[in-house]
Amino acid sequence: MTLDRATGLAESARALADGEVTSRALVEAALARIEATRGSVNAFRVVRAEAALAEAEEADKELGAGVRRPLLGVPVAVKDDMDVAGAPTAFGCRGEFPAVAEDGEAVRRLRAAGALIVGKTNTCELGQWPFTEGPAFGATRNPWHPEHTPGGSSGGSAAAVAAGLVPAALGSDGAGSVRIPASWTHLIGIKPQRGRISTWPRGESFQGITVNGTLARTVADAALLLDAASGNHELDPHRPPAVDASEAARRDPGRLRIALSLKPPFTALPARLHPEVRARVVQLAEKLSTLGHTVEEADPPYGQIGLTFVPRATVGLAEYVSEIPFPALLDRRTRDAARLGRLLGGAPLRAARRAEAVLHRRLGRFLESYDVILAPTTAAPPPRIGSMLNLNGLATDRAMIAACPYAWPWNVLGWPGVNVPAGFAPGGLPVGAQLLGPADSEPLLISLAAQLEADLRWHEAWPPLAVASDSPAA
Repeated sequence: MTLDRATGLAESARALADGEVTSRALVEAALARIEATRGSVNAFRVVRAEAALAEAEEADKELGAGVRRPLLGVPVAVKDDMDVAGAPTAFGCRGEFPAVAEDGEAVRRLRAAGALIVGKTNTCELGQWPFTEGPAFGATRNPWHPEHTPGGSSGGSAAAVAAGLVPAALGSDGAGSVRIPASWTHLIGIKPQRGRISTWPRGESFQGITVNGTLARTVADAALLLDAASGNHELDPHRPPAVDASEAARRDPGRLRIALSLKPPFTALPARLHPEVRARVVQLAEKLSTLGHTVEEADPPYGQIGLTFVPRATVGLAEYVSEIPFPALLDRRTRDAARLGRLLGGAPLRAARRAEAVLHRRLGRFLESYDVILAPTTAAPPPRIGSMLNLNGLATDRAMIAACPYAWPWNVLGWPGVNVPAGFAPGGLPVGAQLLGPADSEPLLISLAAQLEADLRWHEAWPPLAVASDSPAA
């Protein structure tokens, strides 16, 4: 086979199992692309070049001995909030962080499936914002338009996949942090059910609103990575029943009732859906109608769901800040938000956690009438690099809510959502739409996304960014 950036996760695994390529060749090609794009994409905080090559040699020995595992020998990346033994977990922060001794549970499961972690991708400081830049590592850029952000906070993982540096990557999603960068880089981004992919050594990340998810160019690849990473540590508080995401990607979804929701959920600050994004999402709704689904406009009864989000997000942030070795190096906005979290850690947090069950019932009743909700992932195309970097706290909140008011309610609920590409705004900037469902609905959402992909073929479009040329494998 010929090694190039278009070789996906499933195809890489198949070629390795069939002896068409070696793991070392795949890893060398990935490392060459990462190095060639350091100055243009800047997707990685940590590159495990020496370790990954050594692990590739071991994978080739296993393959040669007839061992078969789902991702044996395939290079992937994970976000900088995930523990990888021997590497620091700086989570986008400045300063020298010690190397951790053990893999987190999600990384452990990827390794058990045979995947090779080539590096850890950039994220904004403690994953708070929908951009991926800061003094710790500079700016991660959108492969489609380098003057624009890939989004955040899993922007490094999204940029790495969109540019073809790796075939798939893990990110995390606490307010849209997988779905937003997937939207802005023309990718599939799966935010799974809470607990589907463990966040251990934290049983709950950010008081349960943050989950780990997958980013890939195709639904099948995102599903395959989800299957490989799924599962729980024995002490995880959330242990949903297993699903077969890969099988769902091969299955027809049937005829569904789909609610097209264009109204942003309630926020204390104004948010408006940009006309160019609205047009792309409506176009996607029309496509779903032509595929045989019943689509009608209807907005979920979110109510004042934002009042339950803020205590959980800020208390979770304060928990992270208490562990940072150099808190004085943190962004002023981070320190202010953590201070608020310390104030909200008692009765307000308990009330916010109790409200989740009420919200489940309310949204559950809405979803008795509909199988899936189709909504914009963001209200706007990706902003320019630097546009939010130096704002004060209130101005940052205004800018975030104006651009990204749609994704975060599903984090409060803990339910699954999948970003799918919706096309391009004027100027060629990618935008996306999210498919949202009730608890444990990943198979339904994945099968619907796969049906759309088979018709729209969005994975055939590539950003114009040039990367290192790849040599054919012997």
